[in-house]
Amino acid sequence: MTSDYLDAVAEIQRRGRFGIRLGLGRTRALLRELGSPERSIRGALIAGTNGKGSVLALVGSVLREAGVRAGETPKPHLRTYRERLQVDGRPVSAARFALLVDMALPIVERVARTHGDPTEFELLTALAFRWFADEGVDLAVVEVGLGGRLDATHAWDGGVAVVTNVELDHTAYLGDTIPEIAREKAAIVLPGDRAVTGTSGDALRVVRERARRVGAPLAAVGPAPLLDLDRDGIVVDLARLGPTRVGLRGRHQAANVAVADAVLDALAACGIATVSDNARRGGYATATWPGRLELIDVVPGGGEPEVLLDGAHNPSGAAVLATALDDLRPFLAGGSGRRPAPLTLITAVMGDKDVAGVIAALGRSAALAGGSIVCTTLPEPRAVSPNALASAWRGSGADVSVTTDPDPVHALETALASAPGPIVVAGSLYLVGAVRAALVDDPLLEDPDDPATAPGAREWRR
Repeated sequence: MTSDYLDAVAEIQRRGRFGIRLGLGRTRALLRELGSPERSIRGALIAGTNGKGSVLALVGSVLREAGVRAGETPKPHLRTYRERLQVDGRPVSAARFALLVDMALPIVERVARTHGDPTEFELLTALAFRWFADEGVDLAVVEVGLGGRLDATHAWDGGVAVVTNVELDHTAYLGDTIPEIAREKAAIVLPGDRAVTGTSGDALRVVRERARRVGAPLAAVGPAPLLDLDRDGIVVDLARLGPTRVGLRGRHQAANVAVADAVLDALAACGIATVSDNARRGGYATATWPGRLELIDVVPGGGEPEVLLDGAHNPSGAAVLATALDDLRPFLAGGSGRRPAPLTLITAVMGDKDVAGVIAALGRSAALAGGSIVCTTLPEPRAVSPNALASAWRGSGADVSVTTDPDPVHALETALASAPGPIVVAGSLYLVGAVRAALVDDPLLEDPDDPATAPGAREWRR
């Protein structure tokens, strides 16, 4: 089975060379050849610049609490492709993943002759729906990859269409203005849908117009009032539930939980799934989202050292992290007193991102002032070199010291041994995935021949 699984992963990765190719033709052809499994599945399709994954995590946690069996497609993966295909919060097994890919290969060849080679994301999307149908899920909660109108996931209409928010991102594909990008994302709202959005301003006007034009009832929600926040999450005031604990960190989750609650309302209104208020409370309180403001106590039971993982791969995500660092600092190790212990940030960034914008946003964090920046990189062709990233940080004017280490895991090991305060790992989800694999022992995510599980693997993994 090991060789079969590794062959399947190699085939998926080989398709990565086709890059981003927007369009629905290849995915629709794959789904037809797979027996149109998506037609038997209802649920929610979630688009947006940021917050898609958080909304999916919150909705999925509530559905599990309620005993509703949901298929989910969180992305991108941190450690294994299998994370992108989940049922009941558990990734597809390595054996099943290998069988799905093996079954699809002849289909891929037929589709390629007529429509061109399917991309990695298109194949994974089609296989997710085939597996969900085979598993007989009650519904699916699916995260859009890029944009909406021409994204592979838009080959499916589950009945509920969601646009979390709109910021300037992927402008080479989606447009140079907020309204242009909003139109791409709002295109997932189709006749017969119920729509939910957390957008505002120009983006909200675009989403409203799209919903009006196709006759889709729209719930436009603002952030829930924030009542409290601490080391382990936030408390918000939801109109339906009153004061409600949310297990995801960061004040920005007040917006995401409001969207998630409206998504659950929409699923109920469509007759797809109805959950109790108690299930909502329990699901929100226990929600987790790996690698996104995830706080890891390397020593079980708490205390130093602590590692905070977050993607923060675009300026808006970096701004969210900067605010979260300021909010969380009093609750982290060494955070009390007049002079908290300085933070250490281990960072790597992809070159196709707004590197200067990410650095500027992070540099505005008061908690990071006086801290240390360790610039590293990843074995990805798009990754910025440590020296180039360090130069950008030094030129930013931020009150930090800057060093380099080309190996992210070595950078982590060095920080764990010597950092005076908490360690933050951010700037790329590729980086977060590499560091998380070194830190966290998660048997569900261990692939055959995973080096992190080999004899002699790091004993300090949690």
